[in-house]
Order: sequence, then C-alpha cells, then structure tokens
Amino acid sequence: MSDTPSTILKHISEQALSTMHDRELLSSETPCLLMVSGGSDSAALAYIMADLREQGKIGPLALLHVNHQLRGEDAAQDAQFVAQIAQLLDIPLFMCEIDVRGEAKRSGENLEAVARRERYLAAHEALASMCMHEAYPLSSGRIVTAHTADDRIENFYMRSIVGTGPGGFRSMLYQNGPVVRPLLDLSRDQLRTYLQARVALDMPCMRDEHGELWREDATNAHTDRFRAYVRHEIVPRAKERNPQLTETLVRSMNLIADEDDMLESFVDELFERYVDWLDDQDPTAGCILAPDLGAQPLPLLRRLIVRVLQMMLGADARVESVSVDGVLDAWVDAQINSGYVTNIQGNIAVSANKQGVRIEPMAAFRARRKRV
Repeated sequence: MSDTPSTILKHISEQALSTMHDRELLSSETPCLLMVSGGSDSAALAYIMADLREQGKIGPLALLHVNHQLRGEDAAQDAQFVAQIAQLLDIPLFMCEIDVRGEAKRSGENLEAVARRERYLAAHEALASMCMHEAYPLSSGRIVTAHTADDRIENFYMRSIVGTGPGGFRSMLYQNGPVVRPLLDLSRDQLRTYLQARVALDMPCMRDEHGELWREDATNAHTDRFRAYVRHEIVPRAKERNPQLTETLVRSMNLIADEDDMLESFVDELFERYVDWLDDQDPTAGCILAPDLGAQPLPLLRRLIVRVLQMMLGADARVESVSVDGVLDAWVDAQINSGYVTNIQGNIAVSANKQGVRIEPMAAFRARRKRV
C-alpha cells in the first residue's frame, strides 16, 4: 500500500467498510452509538463513522463518553476533548459520570470489571434514548466500539495465561448482541496513521490542549495491570519473533472462530432437544438436562453446559472449569449418576436422578428437599 495520506485514508475506510459488510454489522439503516473515550482508537472511530454517515453507508450517529472518575483532572479533559470532537463533527453527544471506585468498594469487584459493566449499562440506556429520538426501533440500533486487532491479540494472550473455555481463543467477537466492532481488522498503529493522514490532508481534526490528536491514558503504561502488562511486555517480544504477528494471529483467530461457529450451531440443536428451563422467562431459576444428553460428544456437552451456566450466572460471569466438571460428573459412562449432588459457583446446586440433571439455585434445591 502506498503511504500517501490519501491512500492511507482510502485503505483504512475501505477496510472498515469491508468488515461492516462481510460481517453484516451495520447498514445504511442502522442507528449507531459510538463509544468514544478520547484515545486514538475511538477518535479514529468517530471520524471514520462520520465520513461513512456522510456517504450514506450507515444511519444516524451519536457519541457516548463515560467518565469513570478514576483519573481526576485528566478524566475531565478527556470528556472535554470528546465533546469538542462531537461538536466538530456535528454528532449528538451523551455524557455521564460514574463513581467506579465507590461502586467497586461497595460490590467487592475489581475496578476494571465495574467500569466495563457500568460503561455498557450506560451505552444501552443511551442507545434506547437515541433510537427513540430518531424514531428507529431499538432492535435496529447498534453500540459501536473502537476495539482493534491489537485488543483482540491482547485478549488472546491474556486468555493463554489464565486459561479459557471452548471458543475462547477466537478472542473478541465482531458482534455480540447489539455491540459491534467494525475496526477489529485494523491495528492501533493503522488508526494513528489514519489520524495523522487526516491532518496532512487538512481534514477536520480536533487537538487537545497539548496539540495532540488523541488523549493518552497514563494508566495504560502501568504494567501491574494485566492488560497493560500483556500490551507492553508480551506482545512486543512476540513481534520480535514475528513482525507480522498482527496479521498471523488475526488469521488464526478467524480460523478458530469459523470452527467455533460450527460447533456452536451443533450446540444450538442440542439445546432445543435436551434443555428444559424451569422458568422460560427467567434462566436464573435453572433447568433440567435430559438423561440421554450424557451420550453426546464431550466437546459439545462441555459447550452446552458453559452456555447454560453463563445464562444462569449472567453475561459478565466467567464460568469456571471446575463448575463444568461438576455438571459433567452427573453422568458416568454416559449414564445418569443417580443420587449425585454438588454445589458449584454462584451457590448453584447440581443434582441427578432418573429424570435428568437438575441445575438450580441452592436455595431452591434445599426448599424442594425440605418439602420431600
């Protein structure tokens, strides 16, 4: 690819558009809520999507900026910078402030988990408001994030270190419900080059109070944080061995994703045949797995159990392998292990009898036993 500013812009815009079309992420009728922190990736996302809106490739736009109140004055300047981008591009802006540290102290969770949960809660609320204002059905709207191939690679190595379940090495999804990631085939360096190319072509670009084209989060350099450690210590060393690491790993993860999608389609069929929810409106109430499910291939059985437990525990919960094994032990040689009872994560009871394997909150299990 030629490195002239115009060809850089053309290539990167075409790559984002290709990802959108190939993955069926966005269309000319899609209202898009862009999550913009002010960093290089999200700043580039705002410009790319604004250009695509002008070309009629996507529907109405709005920006969302969430101040986690973790970085004092720097966070306030991030918010101001995003507001200036929104004004420059004539895009409506949603802004909110969340006391992430206070919420983490109250709930006992780590800061990053709380920040992520609260950020997406705010995004869903903003998307609903945007769709109502623009007279679009909520189901047509999408939350658009600026995750890149670098984020995906970092997730890959993080999961390599701590372990992962079925399909985990595909890393990030291009679409997860209403959340879409159209920049997932582009690198962080490419997006920064894109911003610089806009400047070279005298296209509208916002600079912060230091004259920078994006805001740099100083906490990204703290290697005591897991992702930052992977970003600054592991990935650079891997790139020393393979300078084409980004392209190589993205290709590998997409191959994994293709096989993962196929296996998940098999699990969809098993789900319909073998899972009976105790309350169709509330998966947290639990379910009964049919006795003959145990005869299915172990890889598919594991995937089905992970899906059931994920639905019971919540989308943000990490299903532990020991919990999956706890459910698997309800069968022995593909036959029901009648009388088997165990307690797994989330205080969930697993019990087995000739009717099948029952997975339910421990309180419900005890109440049933008491009645008997």
